[in-house]
Amino acid sequence: MNQASNPRFVSRLTRNTLALILAGGRGSRLKQLTQWRSKPAVPFGGKFRIIDFPLSNCINSGIRRIGILTQYKAHSLILHIQRGWGFMRGEFGEFVELLPAQQRVEENWYQGTADAIYQNIDILRSHDPDYVLILAGDHIYKMDYGTMIARHVESGADMTVGCLEVDLETAKAFGVMSVDSEGRVLEFAEKPENPKPIPGSTDTALASMGIYVFNKDFLFEQLIKDADTDDSTHDFGKDIIPNVISNYRVITHLFRENDTGEQAYWRDVGTVDAFWKTNQELIGVTPELNLYDSSWPIWTYQEQLPPAKFIFDDDDRRGMAVDSMISGGCIISGAVIRHTLLFSNVRVNSYSEIEDTVVLPNVVIERNCRIKKAVIDDGCIVPEGTVIGEDPVADAERFHVTENGVVLVSPDMLGQEIHRVR
Repeated sequence: MNQASNPRFVSRLTRNTLALILAGGRGSRLKQLTQWRSKPAVPFGGKFRIIDFPLSNCINSGIRRIGILTQYKAHSLILHIQRGWGFMRGEFGEFVELLPAQQRVEENWYQGTADAIYQNIDILRSHDPDYVLILAGDHIYKMDYGTMIARHVESGADMTVGCLEVDLETAKAFGVMSVDSEGRVLEFAEKPENPKPIPGSTDTALASMGIYVFNKDFLFEQLIKDADTDDSTHDFGKDIIPNVISNYRVITHLFRENDTGEQAYWRDVGTVDAFWKTNQELIGVTPELNLYDSSWPIWTYQEQLPPAKFIFDDDDRRGMAVDSMISGGCIISGAVIRHTLLFSNVRVNSYSEIEDTVVLPNVVIERNCRIKKAVIDDGCIVPEGTVIGEDPVADAERFHVTENGVVLVSPDMLGQEIHRVR
């Protein structure tokens, strides 16, 4: 048995790893969903926030020293972390630590992903890890980071990059790597127009997930070097990786299912269409992302709420939901819900019909509404008789309509108060 498959070997490595989650992203492609919150704080999957996935991956992987780097409209995210992730025991060396942009080493806010880490380098030194795991805070996936860290150590790498196999068209939006037979990175191109396929394939490329493992001293050395480079954009993909691949050992770790070896589930929910689609996938009979997996739970903060309730059973006024996910605190009062995901504390009133829709927390849908293929943002009060998703022209006059016809509705579009934490 090699060391990478030895749980005791992996647990020792994860215990000596510090995870840093980059959670300051603006997420502008999500439109009004990030008007008052950062992308990692956006609700997902009925009861979670996007950041709960990398955080849960850390806990489930045995990594219990975690820093979260925040910047853009972080109050909602900070409240969520304080409420839901305060169970770590400091006396055992465990923590989830918030690292806001605070101009610690220079008079700038975070200028790029590498600069965000560099500006906290004194804090990282005080924690004195053996390895540093750097994660994006805005993707949906379940991953055992211990396997990646073990490969990093066994291969003698200075840096390891988590990778996905994607088609060439998709690869244009990623950092793409060319590798040798051992997985060592030979070339790196950030968002190339013509991505190079992996050896032995004509239609598949190797794309960076934005997940990196570094030896501590090597990371500090490269961050300082990058900070002293005037023409750098201070970004891992654009600057750090291209500058180290020729002189240091940089390898890839392919993200696959441990039992089947197939490409593992990973989603970027960075657009309204992708957000709607990924939430809708959860409603399926056997979705790729299994939220009911007790061996790899997704942890979160959730207020104590009563069970969902369905009331009235008249022929023309029946509270019911079909092929849907309904969260705690919801009341379906004489309305019909089909293939829809309702987050917590949603009330849908009589004679309304909701289909193929994602409804975020604390929404009230009044009587006689018809809503189809929409995302309804947190706190909306949808007036009686509102029709959404039937007339694209009329929808576009009031709401945001995506290229794929998903209608995004936010409180300000309905003329309602928006200056509040969501």
